[in-house]
Amino acid sequence: MATRRLPPLRSLEAFVRIVRLGSAKAAAAELALSPSALSRRVSALEDYTGRKLFNRGHQTMKLTEDGQALFDAVAPALDELAEQVGRQMADNKVMRLRLNVLPLFGEQRLVPRLPELRQLYPALHIDIDSSPNPMARLGETLDAAIVITDEPDIKLHAVRLDHNMVHAIASRDLVNKLGNIPDPERLEKLNFLVHSDMDLSFDAWREATGMDLSKEPTVDHFDSGALILEAAAQGLGIAIMHGDHLARAKDERLAKLYDLEVESPYSYWFVCRPKALETRPVRIFHDWLMSAKL
Repeated sequence: MATRRLPPLRSLEAFVRIVRLGSAKAAAAELALSPSALSRRVSALEDYTGRKLFNRGHQTMKLTEDGQALFDAVAPALDELAEQVGRQMADNKVMRLRLNVLPLFGEQRLVPRLPELRQLYPALHIDIDSSPNPMARLGETLDAAIVITDEPDIKLHAVRLDHNMVHAIASRDLVNKLGNIPDPERLEKLNFLVHSDMDLSFDAWREATGMDLSKEPTVDHFDSGALILEAAAQGLGIAIMHGDHLARAKDERLAKLYDLEVESPYSYWFVCRPKALETRPVRIFHDWLMSAKL
Protein backbone atom coordinates (compact mmCIF):
# COMPACT_ATOMS: atom_id res chain seq x y z
CA MET A 1 0.00 0.00 0.00
CA ALA A 2 1.38 3.39 -0.94
CA THR A 3 2.17 5.70 1.97
CA ARG A 4 -0.02 8.77 1.94
CA ARG A 5 1.93 12.00 1.63
CA LEU A 6 1.92 14.12 4.79
CA PRO A 7 0.72 17.71 4.55
CA PRO A 8 3.39 20.43 4.96
CA LEU A 9 3.56 20.60 8.76
CA ARG A 10 5.29 23.98 8.86
CA SER A 11 2.54 25.37 6.69
CA LEU A 12 -0.10 23.92 9.01
CA GLU A 13 1.67 25.51 11.98
CA ALA A 14 1.74 28.90 10.24
CA PHE A 15 -1.94 28.56 9.30
CA VAL A 16 -3.02 27.74 12.85
CA ARG A 17 -0.91 30.54 14.34
CA ILE A 18 -2.46 33.13 12.00
CA VAL A 19 -5.96 32.05 12.98
CA ARG A 20 -5.28 31.94 16.73
CA LEU A 21 -3.34 35.20 16.88
CA GLY A 22 -5.76 36.93 14.51
CA SER A 23 -2.94 38.56 12.59
CA ALA A 24 -0.42 37.49 9.98
CA LYS A 25 2.01 40.06 11.39
CA ALA A 26 1.75 38.59 14.90
CA ALA A 27 2.11 35.05 13.54
CA ALA A 28 5.21 35.99 11.55
CA ALA A 29 6.77 37.53 14.66
CA GLU A 30 5.88 34.48 16.76
CA LEU A 31 7.47 32.13 14.21
CA ALA A 32 10.44 34.43 13.53
CA LEU A 33 9.52 34.59 9.83
CA SER A 34 9.40 37.43 7.33
CA PRO A 35 5.91 38.29 6.00
CA SER A 36 6.86 36.86 2.60
CA ALA A 37 8.08 33.57 4.13
CA LEU A 38 4.84 33.25 6.10
CA SER A 39 2.83 33.93 2.94
CA ARG A 40 4.74 31.20 1.09
CA ARG A 41 3.88 28.68 3.81
CA VAL A 42 0.20 29.53 3.58
CA SER A 43 0.32 29.33 -0.22
CA ALA A 44 1.96 25.90 0.02
CA LEU A 45 -0.90 24.69 2.21
CA GLU A 46 -3.47 26.08 -0.19
CA ASP A 47 -1.70 24.31 -3.07
CA TYR A 48 -1.71 21.06 -1.08
CA THR A 49 -5.40 21.25 -0.15
CA GLY A 50 -6.56 22.75 -3.42
CA ARG A 51 -8.64 25.22 -1.39
CA LYS A 52 -8.50 28.95 -0.80
CA LEU A 53 -8.07 29.31 2.97
CA PHE A 54 -8.02 33.09 3.40
CA ASN A 55 -9.59 36.11 1.76
CA ARG A 56 -6.71 38.56 1.63
CA GLY A 57 -7.21 42.30 1.99
CA HIS A 58 -5.04 45.27 2.90
CA GLN A 59 -3.13 43.97 5.95
CA THR A 60 -5.97 41.53 6.71
CA MET A 61 -6.49 37.80 6.27
CA LYS A 62 -9.99 36.45 6.90
CA LEU A 63 -10.82 32.75 6.90
CA THR A 64 -12.92 31.37 4.09
CA GLU A 65 -15.45 28.63 4.84
CA ASP A 66 -12.89 26.06 3.65
CA GLY A 67 -10.29 27.68 5.88
CA GLN A 68 -12.57 27.52 8.92
CA ALA A 69 -13.35 23.86 8.24
CA LEU A 70 -9.65 23.03 7.95
CA PHE A 71 -8.83 24.91 11.17
CA ASP A 72 -11.57 23.12 13.11
CA ALA A 73 -10.24 19.78 11.86
CA VAL A 74 -6.49 20.21 12.24
CA ALA A 75 -6.00 22.52 15.25
CA PRO A 76 -7.04 19.88 17.84
CA ALA A 77 -4.92 17.26 16.05
CA LEU A 78 -1.86 19.52 16.14
CA ASP A 79 -2.42 20.20 19.85
CA GLU A 80 -2.60 16.44 20.47
CA LEU A 81 0.57 15.85 18.42
CA ALA A 82 2.48 18.49 20.37
CA GLU A 83 1.31 17.01 23.66
CA GLN A 84 2.28 13.46 22.71
CA VAL A 85 5.73 14.51 21.50
CA GLY A 86 6.19 16.49 24.72
CA ARG A 87 5.33 13.43 26.78
CA GLN A 88 7.87 11.32 24.93
CA MET A 89 10.61 13.93 25.41
CA ALA A 90 9.87 14.63 29.06
CA ASP A 91 12.44 13.78 31.67
CA ASN A 92 10.79 11.44 34.18
CA LYS A 93 12.68 13.12 37.01
CA VAL A 94 11.52 16.63 36.17
CA MET A 95 8.05 18.02 35.56
CA ARG A 96 8.05 21.26 33.59
CA LEU A 97 5.28 23.85 33.30
CA ARG A 98 5.37 26.58 30.64
CA LEU A 99 3.45 29.44 32.26
CA ASN A 100 2.68 32.94 31.03
CA VAL A 101 2.29 35.57 33.76
CA LEU A 102 1.92 39.34 33.64
CA PRO A 103 5.08 40.87 35.17
CA LEU A 104 3.35 42.76 37.99
CA PHE A 105 1.32 39.70 39.08
CA GLY A 106 4.45 37.59 38.92
CA GLU A 107 6.51 40.06 40.93
CA GLN A 108 3.92 40.87 43.59
CA ARG A 109 1.86 37.71 43.96
CA LEU A 110 3.30 34.60 42.32
CA VAL A 111 7.09 34.50 42.68
CA PRO A 112 7.07 35.31 46.44
CA ARG A 113 4.89 32.21 46.99
CA LEU A 114 6.72 29.82 44.66
CA PRO A 115 9.04 28.54 47.43
CA GLU A 116 5.94 26.97 49.00
CA LEU A 117 5.15 25.16 45.77
CA ARG A 118 8.78 24.04 45.34
CA GLN A 119 8.77 22.60 48.85
CA LEU A 120 5.62 20.61 48.09
CA TYR A 121 6.72 19.47 44.62
CA PRO A 122 10.52 19.66 44.23
CA ALA A 123 10.36 18.03 40.77
CA LEU A 124 8.07 20.71 39.34
CA HIS A 125 9.96 23.42 37.46
CA ILE A 126 8.29 26.43 35.88
CA ASP A 127 9.41 28.29 32.77
CA ILE A 128 7.89 31.76 33.08
CA ASP A 129 6.97 33.75 29.99
CA SER A 130 5.63 37.31 30.04
CA SER A 131 5.23 38.02 26.32
CA PRO A 132 1.87 39.14 24.82
CA ASN A 133 -0.97 37.08 23.31
CA PRO A 134 -0.75 34.19 25.80
CA MET A 135 -4.25 32.79 25.22
CA ALA A 136 -3.52 32.32 21.53
CA ARG A 137 -0.41 30.27 22.37
CA LEU A 138 -1.96 27.86 24.85
CA GLY A 139 -1.34 24.28 23.81
CA GLU A 140 1.58 25.33 21.63
CA THR A 141 4.38 27.22 23.36
CA LEU A 142 2.45 27.57 26.64
CA ASP A 143 0.73 25.12 28.98
CA ALA A 144 -1.18 27.70 31.02
CA ALA A 145 -1.39 31.41 31.73
CA ILE A 146 -2.47 33.90 34.36
CA VAL A 147 -4.13 36.76 32.48
CA ILE A 148 -6.15 39.85 33.29
CA THR A 149 -9.31 40.15 31.26
CA ASP A 150 -12.98 41.02 31.48
CA GLU A 151 -14.06 37.75 29.88
CA PRO A 152 -11.87 34.74 29.00
CA ASP A 153 -12.45 32.60 25.92
CA ILE A 154 -15.33 30.20 26.62
CA LYS A 155 -13.35 27.39 24.95
CA LEU A 156 -10.71 27.55 27.70
CA HIS A 157 -10.76 26.20 31.22
CA ALA A 158 -10.80 29.44 33.24
CA VAL A 159 -10.83 30.14 36.97
CA ARG A 160 -11.27 33.65 38.35
CA LEU A 161 -8.55 34.44 40.89
CA ASP A 162 -9.90 37.71 42.32
CA HIS A 163 -12.34 40.61 42.16
CA ASN A 164 -10.86 44.09 42.03
CA MET A 165 -11.62 47.71 42.69
CA VAL A 166 -10.28 50.48 40.45
CA HIS A 167 -8.07 53.04 42.18
CA ALA A 168 -6.46 56.22 40.94
CA ILE A 169 -2.86 56.27 42.17
CA ALA A 170 -0.56 59.28 42.06
CA SER A 171 2.44 60.85 43.73
CA ARG A 172 1.73 62.10 47.23
CA ASP A 173 2.36 65.69 46.12
CA LEU A 174 -0.28 65.46 43.39
CA VAL A 175 -2.78 63.74 45.70
CA ASN A 176 -2.37 66.57 48.23
CA LYS A 177 -2.84 69.22 45.53
CA LEU A 178 -6.04 67.64 44.17
CA GLY A 179 -7.67 67.26 47.57
CA ASN A 180 -10.35 64.83 48.68
CA ILE A 181 -13.26 65.72 46.35
CA PRO A 182 -13.10 65.04 42.59
CA ASP A 183 -13.12 68.17 40.42
CA PRO A 184 -14.10 66.91 36.93
CA GLU A 185 -12.98 70.06 35.11
CA ARG A 186 -9.57 69.98 36.76
CA LEU A 187 -9.18 66.25 36.18
CA GLU A 188 -9.94 66.63 32.47
CA LYS A 189 -6.77 68.76 32.12
CA LEU A 190 -4.47 66.17 33.70
CA ASN A 191 -2.53 63.24 32.25
CA PHE A 192 -3.52 59.64 32.99
CA LEU A 193 -1.50 56.43 32.91
CA VAL A 194 -3.49 53.40 31.78
CA HIS A 195 -2.56 49.82 30.97
CA SER A 196 -2.94 49.05 27.26
CA ASP A 197 -5.45 46.27 27.98
CA MET A 198 -7.52 48.03 30.67
CA ASP A 199 -9.35 50.99 29.11
CA LEU A 200 -12.66 49.81 30.58
CA SER A 201 -11.30 50.41 34.10
CA PHE A 202 -10.52 54.01 33.19
CA ASP A 203 -14.01 54.48 31.76
CA ALA A 204 -15.55 53.21 35.01
CA TRP A 205 -13.40 55.53 37.13
CA ARG A 206 -14.11 58.57 34.94
CA GLU A 207 -17.84 57.96 35.25
CA ALA A 208 -17.57 57.70 39.03
CA THR A 209 -15.76 61.06 39.25
CA GLY A 210 -18.30 62.86 37.07
CA MET A 211 -15.87 63.50 34.22
CA ASP A 212 -17.43 64.20 30.82
CA LEU A 213 -17.23 60.88 28.95
CA SER A 214 -17.68 62.65 25.61
CA LYS A 215 -14.30 64.33 26.03
CA GLU A 216 -11.06 62.46 25.36
CA PRO A 217 -8.58 62.97 28.20
CA THR A 218 -4.83 62.77 27.71
CA VAL A 219 -3.73 59.18 28.28
CA ASP A 220 -0.32 57.52 28.16
CA HIS A 221 -0.66 53.76 27.64
CA PHE A 222 1.79 51.25 29.12
CA ASP A 223 1.96 47.47 28.80
CA SER A 224 3.64 47.08 32.19
CA GLY A 225 1.96 47.68 35.55
CA ALA A 226 5.32 48.13 37.27
CA LEU A 227 6.25 50.91 34.86
CA ILE A 228 2.88 52.60 35.36
CA LEU A 229 3.49 52.75 39.12
CA GLU A 230 6.99 54.14 38.64
CA ALA A 231 5.72 56.76 36.18
CA ALA A 232 3.06 57.82 38.70
CA ALA A 233 5.68 58.03 41.45
CA GLN A 234 7.74 60.30 39.20
CA GLY A 235 4.80 62.66 38.78
CA LEU A 236 4.07 61.82 35.14
CA GLY A 237 0.35 61.37 35.67
CA ILE A 238 -2.46 59.59 37.51
CA ALA A 239 -2.28 55.79 37.29
CA ILE A 240 -5.56 53.91 36.91
CA MET A 241 -4.98 50.48 38.42
CA HIS A 242 -6.36 47.90 40.80
CA GLY A 243 -6.11 48.89 44.44
CA ASP A 244 -4.33 45.65 45.21
CA HIS A 245 -1.34 46.86 43.18
CA LEU A 246 -0.86 49.90 45.40
CA ALA A 247 -1.08 47.88 48.61
CA ARG A 248 1.41 45.29 47.42
CA ALA A 249 3.84 47.84 45.97
CA LYS A 250 4.46 49.39 49.43
CA ASP A 251 5.87 52.49 47.73
CA GLU A 252 5.82 55.48 50.10
CA ARG A 253 5.98 57.87 47.13
CA LEU A 254 2.47 56.83 46.04
CA ALA A 255 -1.01 57.33 47.47
CA LYS A 256 -4.61 56.68 46.50
CA LEU A 257 -6.48 59.60 44.95
CA TYR A 258 -9.98 60.07 46.41
CA ASP A 259 -11.99 57.64 48.48
CA LEU A 260 -14.04 56.10 45.66
CA GLU A 261 -15.43 52.57 45.40
CA VAL A 262 -15.29 51.64 41.70
CA GLU A 263 -15.64 48.01 40.70
CA SER A 264 -13.24 46.88 37.98
CA PRO A 265 -14.51 45.05 34.89
CA TYR A 266 -11.27 43.07 34.94
CA SER A 267 -10.03 40.16 37.03
CA TYR A 268 -7.01 37.90 37.04
CA TRP A 269 -7.82 34.45 35.62
CA PHE A 270 -5.96 31.17 35.42
CA VAL A 271 -6.52 29.76 31.92
CA CYS A 272 -5.49 26.65 30.02
CA ARG A 273 -6.89 24.33 27.40
CA PRO A 274 -9.24 21.82 29.08
CA LYS A 275 -7.08 18.89 28.00
CA ALA A 276 -4.03 20.45 29.65
CA LEU A 277 -5.56 19.66 33.05
CA GLU A 278 -4.89 16.00 32.28
CA THR A 279 -1.14 16.66 32.42
CA ARG A 280 0.47 16.38 35.83
CA PRO A 281 2.39 19.72 35.88
CA VAL A 282 -0.70 21.75 34.95
CA ARG A 283 -2.93 19.87 37.38
CA ILE A 284 -0.46 20.29 40.25
CA PHE A 285 -0.07 24.01 39.62
CA HIS A 286 -3.82 24.52 39.12
CA ASP A 287 -4.72 22.77 42.37
CA TRP A 288 -1.99 24.59 44.33
CA LEU A 289 -3.09 27.95 42.91
CA MET A 290 -6.69 27.31 43.96
CA SER A 291 -5.60 26.54 47.51
CA ALA A 292 -2.87 29.19 47.81
CA LYS A 293 -5.25 32.11 47.12
CA LEU A 294 -2.49 34.44 45.97
